[in-house]
Amino acid sequence: MKRSTKWIHLLIGPALFFLCRFLLPASVFTDAVSRSAIGTVAWMAYWWVTRPVDLAVTAFLPIAVNAIFPMTGMSTVIANYSSETILLLLGSSILAVSMEITGLDKRIAARFLGLIGEKLRLQLIFWFILSALLSAILPNAVVCATITPIAVSMLKFAGEGDVSSSRIGSKLLLYIAYGVGIGGLFSPLGGAMNLVTVDYLQQVTGQEFMYGVWVVRFLPFMLVLLISNIVFMLRDVKKTDALSGSRQYFIEEYQKMPPMSRGEWGSLILFAVATLLSFTRELYKDLIPGLKPAYVFIICAILSFLITDKDHQRVIRWKEVQGKIVWELIFVFAGGLAAGSLINGSGAAEAIGSFVAGLGLTGDIFTILMIVAVTLILSDVTSNTATASVAIPIVISIVKGIGLDPVPWIYIATIGVNLSYMLPTSIRAIPVGYGLEPKYMLKEGWKMSIMVIILMTGVAWLLLTYWPAFSTIL
Repeated sequence: MKRSTKWIHLLIGPALFFLCRFLLPASVFTDAVSRSAIGTVAWMAYWWVTRPVDLAVTAFLPIAVNAIFPMTGMSTVIANYSSETILLLLGSSILAVSMEITGLDKRIAARFLGLIGEKLRLQLIFWFILSALLSAILPNAVVCATITPIAVSMLKFAGEGDVSSSRIGSKLLLYIAYGVGIGGLFSPLGGAMNLVTVDYLQQVTGQEFMYGVWVVRFLPFMLVLLISNIVFMLRDVKKTDALSGSRQYFIEEYQKMPPMSRGEWGSLILFAVATLLSFTRELYKDLIPGLKPAYVFIICAILSFLITDKDHQRVIRWKEVQGKIVWELIFVFAGGLAAGSLINGSGAAEAIGSFVAGLGLTGDIFTILMIVAVTLILSDVTSNTATASVAIPIVISIVKGIGLDPVPWIYIATIGVNLSYMLPTSIRAIPVGYGLEPKYMLKEGWKMSIMVIILMTGVAWLLLTYWPAFSTIL
């Protein structure tokens, strides 16, 4: 980037902040606090896309701006940089590095490439479906944090390790994140935002909500999402596009590898234990309530430093590990969470919701379109759970005011709450930390967002019109 261009991008960031602070309509954002929060997100989004500074530097803007223009309690903002999710990412990063140091990553990559083959279409579909299926029953952050480093290991082995300059690598990591987001919609276990939805459904009906009902109600949306996302994903992928090498080559490489070393076994066992315990938390949460996935990964990361080779020498040492951890990933994720805290703590999210409520919605297809669009966009700039907490009660108020049953409209709002594509916030910060360019994410994300908003609006209208059960929880 030319020096003059870099300076222009540097100046546009804060300019966007002040434009939002002083020029956003007071009729919607009634005070400078909420306008400042919107401005901070605009500043961060612009710098993340144009990259006049490192991504991690931009991630600290919420702290700096909130110190000068207070929008919410600073302790709330700072807490995002040491949250449980951040510890989860740190733990998974250390385990990923241990696999790299021991050579386990190459063994896994060769095995996967030998089984699936090098065809890019098959690779994309495999990782996308795998991510979606796992995130249907597991926290999105856990799935994305465990699957992404394995995919990166495979890319390195196939000669596509520089994700930022690799079309194949960028597309693969982006669609892992998309798959994780879509899969979260398939069951209440897909994320905390879905539990918020369940709570409101029980409040408005006065009945217990059965998780099986969720799967049935959202199955049509899931089918359309999976098919449309795969079609969009493969639209510019030729049949001849492939990871370098051939399937036979990877099979032969795997066969030439020596038996697994003690270090490899240690890394594999710890990663498997961390993943298994995170996935099966329901089985032991009452017995050990404090052992959440974040702490499981931290404990296993600590144990990785005790791995020894056949001569009883430690294989993993901190000096080597700290240079390989993708610290940028951790800070970008934290910055996205912090931006969400500003949006919610300043009242900006409520202001947006109130604005939508005042549009004179009548319960027609335009109402569906607005709810899906606003919740999806909100999920892009803040966390999915925060969006659910703010948006769903507003939606309930709107439809009750119109005189409609709120149940199907809660379902509709939940679609946008779960889906987001454009910015490196929430789980989408994870692939960015491994080299995915935010500019590429935005380029693909805005097209995906428009397509999904239109499709989900159409499916919701059809279900609301022709499927009476869509308006019940039975």
